[in-house]
Amino acid sequence: MLTGLLGGSFNPAHGGHRRITRFTIDALALDEAWWLVSPGNPLKPRKGMAPLSARLKSAQAQARRAPIVPTAIEQELGTRYTLDTLRKLKLRYPKRQFIWLMGSDNLAQFHRWKDWREIARTMPIAVIARPGYNAAAISSPAMAWLRRYRVSAANIRKRGKRSAPALVFLRFDPDPRSATAIRRGDADWAQRYEGAPARDPLTFRQIFEPVSA
Repeated sequence: MLTGLLGGSFNPAHGGHRRITRFTIDALALDEAWWLVSPGNPLKPRKGMAPLSARLKSAQAQARRAPIVPTAIEQELGTRYTLDTLRKLKLRYPKRQFIWLMGSDNLAQFHRWKDWREIARTMPIAVIARPGYNAAAISSPAMAWLRRYRVSAANIRKRGKRSAPALVFLRFDPDPRSATAIRRGDADWAQRYEGAPARDPLTFRQIFEPVSA
């Protein structure tokens, strides 16, 4: 199975996440996509970050009736950095082929990620265009290195072993929604996800972290 991996805080998950993921599944002929709901992003401040259980529940609500699997598997894997997560997922699921998905906002700062070249060597990368970030992404230090490895979406859609590094740039109709804007308009959104813990469909673990923490 060809599985897309979209990592992030999902603070909260929203319709924009769902829309770009569905577009990417169709564009690259993915069997499904996993949303890796991060316990903690080293590049993002903890202030304003909702509990993991609330963020996972918001992702599950957005993923309903779609080939999208929200998971907090990074908590079980005990990984903090993306490269460690990807390596452990490849070992844990050897019969799957993975492709890393990220927005052009992340490509613009990809050179700041720990061992970012090794991430690119671990699995193909699909970059999803985001309004306001594309110019910075195209001119970024990471893109200067990755440019030589650009491939078409058709290349990714081909079945069989996919080599890395490989980068595909996907452009869709812009989606203006953002988690930051949602938090500004609804500061107490996480309160709606209080109660029973979330159950992770990949690890079968219950994820519980009080919203009031």
